[in-house]
Amino acid sequence: MRKLRIAQVAPLWFSIPPKKYGGIERIISFLSDGLVQKGHQVTLFASGDSKTKAKLIAPVKKGVKEMGVKWNAYWWNNLVHSMAFERAKEFDIIHCHWIIMGAYFQRLVKTPVLHTMHNIPQESHLRWKVFEYYKNDLNLVFISKSERKNTPIRLKNSWIIYNGIDLTPFKFNAKPQDHFIWVARICPAKGPQNAIKIAKKAGVKLLLAGQIQKQHQEYFKTKIKPHLSSRIKYVGELTQKQLVSFYGRGKATLYPIEWEEPFGLVMAESMACGTPVIAFRRGSVPELIDDGKTGFIAKTISEAVKAVKKIDQIDRVDCRSRIENLFSKEKMVDEYEKLYYQILKR
Repeated sequence: MRKLRIAQVAPLWFSIPPKKYGGIERIISFLSDGLVQKGHQVTLFASGDSKTKAKLIAPVKKGVKEMGVKWNAYWWNNLVHSMAFERAKEFDIIHCHWIIMGAYFQRLVKTPVLHTMHNIPQESHLRWKVFEYYKNDLNLVFISKSERKNTPIRLKNSWIIYNGIDLTPFKFNAKPQDHFIWVARICPAKGPQNAIKIAKKAGVKLLLAGQIQKQHQEYFKTKIKPHLSSRIKYVGELTQKQLVSFYGRGKATLYPIEWEEPFGLVMAESMACGTPVIAFRRGSVPELIDDGKTGFIAKTISEAVKAVKKIDQIDRVDCRSRIENLFSKEKMVDEYEKLYYQILKR
């Protein structure tokens, strides 16, 4: 098949790939570089501090979070989409990665447009009314079956492509240390309070790692910090390199989330290191974890405590194998490439 001219339009919050926090940005990096390696001509619209094998077009020198831009301020992300669509004739397909901002522009061009829904808008009664206006025009990728199921509207054209990770840096560790871990952004939805309760009731050591964003500093101060001790420790936000070692040393990752998470990269990264995951049955959890084989899926704190006590039943080799087979970046890139051709043929 002929090689394609592909535009990847990233949100401008962080660099591609991110220096620390930024799951969406990491996926865009894998996809852009993977497509270049397959011989496609890829143009990445992203912040100027991005590192990519694609041609980079940057409306800003660095991620706008470093500039102090708030999450609800979308001007820069409007600009990056506008820049991409102004050059639509240069591409065979435009792939957008920030909600459906590209939908506002796609009727103005003839170039096919694909959107990946990395996060479902939580305020469904508001944003989904806008989504519904475009529902027959959108080519939309969901990152899990759960995400598509939880969408309040039915779209004419939608697909499921799981996120993939780079397995290379995630070294398998067959001999963990005697503690459990929790990794995520520090906020109520990610369940750090639940993880602490589980660890205390099970009588195990717990290390927590993750970014504390400004809007959640008070939450950390009042709900998490008072529980820290010699057995419950917060180790800060870790770099990707530090995370690899952190995952591998854990007996298991506790992931008792409080929301319908579309795709938990933490679970995939943990299992890639051989570390099983104990998670609440929310969102994509049943799609990532093979219950009883690569971890345990619980409904309550009590069920999670029981899972902690039988974690030695899990073969860590099975955890690694599951990620290699289902959630590698190579598989993800292949799936997107097939979809591009499918859309163009249609």
